[in-house]
Amino acid sequence: MIGGWVNFISEQCAVLDTFTHKRAVMYFYDETMKTMKRLLFQVHRWLGVVLGLFMVVWFGSGVVIMYSPTITQTRSQQLAHAETLSPEFGWLSLGEAWARSAEQRKTAAGTGKNSNTVSVAEGKGVKDAVASIVDARLVRSAGEPLWLIEDTKAQRYALSARDGAVQTITAEQALTIAQHWFAGNNKIDLTTARVLGTIDKTILLRNQDALSPFYHVALGSEGDELLISSKTGEVLHASNRQERAFYWAGNWVHLMKPLDALGLGGIRNDVQLWLALAATIATLTGLIIGWLRWRPGLAGNATYSEGRTQPYREFWFTWHFWSGLVGGCVVFLWALSGFLDTNPGKIFSQANPNRQEINRYLGTGLPFVMSQWQPNLSLQLAAAVEGDEVVELSWKRLGDEPVLLAYTREGQRLAQAVEGTAAYFKDAALHAAVARLAPNTAIARQQRLVNYDSYYYPRQDQSRVEKPLPVALVVLADATQTRLYIDPQDGKLLAKLDSSARVLRWLYSAVHHWDFGWFTYRPLWDVWMLMWLSFGMVLGVSSVVIGWRRLKKTCAVNKRDIRKSRSSTVNNDAKVF
Repeated sequence: MIGGWVNFISEQCAVLDTFTHKRAVMYFYDETMKTMKRLLFQVHRWLGVVLGLFMVVWFGSGVVIMYSPTITQTRSQQLAHAETLSPEFGWLSLGEAWARSAEQRKTAAGTGKNSNTVSVAEGKGVKDAVASIVDARLVRSAGEPLWLIEDTKAQRYALSARDGAVQTITAEQALTIAQHWFAGNNKIDLTTARVLGTIDKTILLRNQDALSPFYHVALGSEGDELLISSKTGEVLHASNRQERAFYWAGNWVHLMKPLDALGLGGIRNDVQLWLALAATIATLTGLIIGWLRWRPGLAGNATYSEGRTQPYREFWFTWHFWSGLVGGCVVFLWALSGFLDTNPGKIFSQANPNRQEINRYLGTGLPFVMSQWQPNLSLQLAAAVEGDEVVELSWKRLGDEPVLLAYTREGQRLAQAVEGTAAYFKDAALHAAVARLAPNTAIARQQRLVNYDSYYYPRQDQSRVEKPLPVALVVLADATQTRLYIDPQDGKLLAKLDSSARVLRWLYSAVHHWDFGWFTYRPLWDVWMLMWLSFGMVLGVSSVVIGWRRLKKTCAVNKRDIRKSRSSTVNNDAKVF
């Protein structure tokens, strides 16, 4: 009897312990969820207060960028405004100009030695004399024939085709270049051209330091301005007052360029990174809160009072809720892709090959015909361009195989018939260049692309001149299946994408610019982008209003607490006395 009661009491105690344990677990779970929910709301609230104005600026400047004209001049724009070449008898070959300029280039580079000093006229050592040339273009600038050369150290030179001297563009020549640039524009008075000064560095140009300093030239009544390289005479920037206004309201603001103007360009990428990360967290927490508070009333579930599916009555809160719930996913993708574009931790590789890779790809030395060829235009070429004017002759090489290309003002690109050259690079030359770029790596596959694909395509301001077709796609048999896009006519390595670069293409460009599939067609792209940007603007403006009210309320509470504290202190002091 007693044993039975003992067992019964033991069982009840066990049940009680289990029940107590369950209650403790449930209590801990409930408190944890309350804390997490409170933290979720606090993070979203205060990040929204801080970032509301930034979000409005980002979305507003994004709309401006969509319709901003290009002020950094593309290759096709430079060709369209170039001077007619018309080679003359007696112009120097590339090799002669390079050899004659050796001492001047040595002085300009500030080095005490130069290995490329062998005279072409000696008939030997020509290969060594011009081994450092990467790119060579024959043009006219301010009426003077120039060999525009880039070497393996990314130095840029303009060599006279008359005597081989290193040229520096003068202010008078810059004015002549500017007048020719606008020669076909009847709305501009060319006599008003004037040099405002020289600029060593400007935020209007990216990756053009090798061409600095720049002449700042203005002309006309509409505020037309040019930036002209004093090294080569190339026009790198052209804009009027309205186009610059678009730039300042768009790219300049969107990419945090004011930091460059304040001398803080070194931290701009870090500022973008942390702001984009904060915007990502703010948007994600807002999405979670929106889904938690949305009660659509499906399957007979309860809604809020008066049948509302969201808890807010006030105008701005209601608009903030719906714009966040509907457009929040796209806003989140924009914020996240903007964060990834800053390349946190350098986890993504770049699609553009670096200088060392380009040098390996091209190989050393220079073909003999490339150094000895005397500038001229064949009758066959003149007939092929059908009246269009040739404005540039350009030497391209891969190893020992050269190609001479003629460019017209309309962007046509035609091979020049010269003994020892070909119309395009053969597969053997391409394979040898790939082998130099990636030694001991086999080619998995190769194909000829006549249409753009998901990784090689033109952007908004690019044409077939900047993104030519057809191209050779070479896929390497390495761990990342690296894709190489090569122009078979001029041999240029257009892009190099390993697996991380391809991932970044989809995580950043695809969801930030929506530049894939049907979205590339306009006006579908415009409608899509403007729709979601509208949601983003409403979300940003409502964030600013709600955040301002929150700050006013918080500051009012703090002032009231301070007054109460002071009053209490005074009363206590009175009691003491």
